[in-house]
Amino acid sequence: MTAHILVVDDEDELRASLGKVLERAGYAVEACDSVARALGALADGSFNLLVTDFRLPDGDGLDLMRQARALAPDMEVVLVTAYGNIPLAVDAIKQGAYDFLTKPFKRADLERVVARALERQTLAAENRRLRIELADRGLPPALRMIGQSPAIRHILQMAEQVAASSATVLITGESGTGKELVAEAIHRLSARRPQALVKVNCAALPETLLEAELFGYERGAFTGAVGRRDGRFSLAHKGTLFLDEVGSTSLAVQVKLLRVLQDGTFEPLGSTRTLRADCRIIAATNADLEREVEAGRFREDLYYRLNVITIDVPPLRERREDIPLLANHFLRLHAARNEKIADTLSTACLDRLTAYHWPGNVRELEHAIERAVVLSPGRTVTCEHLPAAILGLARGRSGPGSDDSSTIQISVGTPLDEVERRLIEETLKTTGGNKQRAAELLGIAARTIYRKLPPGRQEGRLEDGAE
Repeated sequence: MTAHILVVDDEDELRASLGKVLERAGYAVEACDSVARALGALADGSFNLLVTDFRLPDGDGLDLMRQARALAPDMEVVLVTAYGNIPLAVDAIKQGAYDFLTKPFKRADLERVVARALERQTLAAENRRLRIELADRGLPPALRMIGQSPAIRHILQMAEQVAASSATVLITGESGTGKELVAEAIHRLSARRPQALVKVNCAALPETLLEAELFGYERGAFTGAVGRRDGRFSLAHKGTLFLDEVGSTSLAVQVKLLRVLQDGTFEPLGSTRTLRADCRIIAATNADLEREVEAGRFREDLYYRLNVITIDVPPLRERREDIPLLANHFLRLHAARNEKIADTLSTACLDRLTAYHWPGNVRELEHAIERAVVLSPGRTVTCEHLPAAILGLARGRSGPGSDDSSTIQISVGTPLDEVERRLIEETLKTTGGNKQRAAELLGIAARTIYRKLPPGRQEGRLEDGAE
């Protein structure tokens, strides 16, 4: 793939010259003349390398490098500087820049430095991919992210990018989408991987207990505090702290979280000791925090501290191509756990799973497959083993995004023959007239469909293998 380079210089001629040389060398180049415009370009696009002048009208290259690294942690930086600024350029290298060029420089020097910087960037990205692959081999299957959709690939790419930094990450998405697995991936890819990933479900604890869990307490701090106890911030020292459902925290707890994010310090309950929190914070929420801020239930300053880098995990209904992979993964997992021989999902079963809207997302899918595996007597899981809601037999709608075509309304007192006929007809509509597949969905023999339907409504053919 062609490397993408961002060139930043306020001198029009030099900026144009740099861009021309790099484009002739085969790179894709974007150029701008200020820190503000560079940050805008970085927010909108993905770059492998930043080549920036040290002196810019609204800042300097060192400040730009720091902000750019927060947006794209794996991007390399090359500084262009005047001869008198060499000590500053050397200091920049100590802070993470790859190299610097002193004006005036030759075209060959520029091409050499850029090629080497891009080579290091490529090697670093490859090392991260290998690290997560090796780490995954030693993990139980339940902790691996399964999917092939563009959304999942983007999330994994984001996890790789942000893992190298210490920036706070906010993971958003509906319940059951896999936000905790994203946090796991970021931690496994980071330099903090040898230390603990400490998790706190903020919604599961009342306010006073949550404070004690997060910050720890001294003996006698409250009724029942019979001894001193370290909090989760202390347990996550040098590691990562995952704050799940952070949107449910009270305003009092939010004040203390804000202080930790601002200056990295806190006091245990009942103590005058000030402790320092050396941990990376990853937060997750299924709430709309902007709306919570507007409603006065969440502090605006804390929201902006948490929202440095946001990763949004889309609901399962927006990445349906992942459903067969996830379903088969959970099939193998729960067959092994329950000592069942089930190893195949029927075609009709997969069709049903893919068509369903999954209000409970991946968590609901896993529970549905576990139920089907437990109920299945043989190797193949069929539709009759799925929950009624997935088959469209539940009364009313079961969540947002549901489709009326997957349910039918039947009045009390409707004759049983009429109920059967309508159910068969609606199921045939969903299968395009395929009676064998409709029979699998209904858990009946295909020939039963012929017996139940009037002669004028028996369009279609009976497929091979029907009874």
